[in-house]
Amino acid sequence: LVETWDTPYQTPPFDQIKEEHYMPAFQYAIMQAKDELYRIKAVKTLATFDNTIAALDASGELLSRISGIFFNLLEANTSPKMQQIAQEVSPMLTEFSNDLYLDPALFNRVKYVKEKCKDLTPEQQILLDKTYKAFVRQGANLSDDDKKKFREISMKLSTLSLTFSENVLSSTNAYSKLVKDKADLSGLPETAIAVAAEKAKTNGLEGWVFDLSYPSYSAILTYADNRDLRKELFMNYNTRAYNNEFDNQQIIKDILSLRDATAKLLGYENYAAYVLEDRMAENVKNVYD
Repeated sequence: LVETWDTPYQTPPFDQIKEEHYMPAFQYAIMQAKDELYRIKAVKTLATFDNTIAALDASGELLSRISGIFFNLLEANTSPKMQQIAQEVSPMLTEFSNDLYLDPALFNRVKYVKEKCKDLTPEQQILLDKTYKAFVRQGANLSDDDKKKFREISMKLSTLSLTFSENVLSSTNAYSKLVKDKADLSGLPETAIAVAAEKAKTNGLEGWVFDLSYPSYSAILTYADNRDLRKELFMNYNTRAYNNEFDNQQIIKDILSLRDATAKLLGYENYAAYVLEDRMAENVKNVYD
């Protein structure tokens, strides 16, 4: 995970990566990223685009790479061990992000470049603007008391967002539909029928098993002539983590409440205004217009 990969196009060597490798890899990458940030702060000369903005852009590359691999597999091919690692790693990553964006020494260097460095290429100016805005939107201009509140809220959001995703995944995996009459599969491509037969065989069942994984679900919704079968999968897919053991209703309310608190702490009217600021719409009025 932390080595340079001698693979085609530097693709991850998945066959060599084991679940127990992730935590020490994350710990090492966070330590390395912190060292990179320390070196940026420790520069004795005045802040410039190269020694501050470009250096920040290049920092944390290993951490981003490991995160990309881990969270991709967490969504696509998870396990109880992966979910346990995620519960431990997510607060670590949130804490690192807070340490980066709430660091006054780093922000002062970014702000100096923003105010003093005018002779920049268009590309450099865009990166500078994005970097400065990222610091501000992550609380760099807040008072010490508000920075503490921001940290607390972001840590709670990190945990709740992860639990939300896990509940959706668990609810998705909890459902399966055994079809016993092949006539009910009218309209489906032979490939989808073959996959469903293999799933049934794997589970020691006779017939065809469909679930809420997207290839299985979309095959039914797209091709099945059986309206009742389409309806059953549609309703179950769109009520995942709702009114069952993986219920997300309170978690959604808590997330919305904390997002609203974050936005107001940063001086925005609401969370929509905060999110839309750096999106194409730019503000709530434009969305409704």
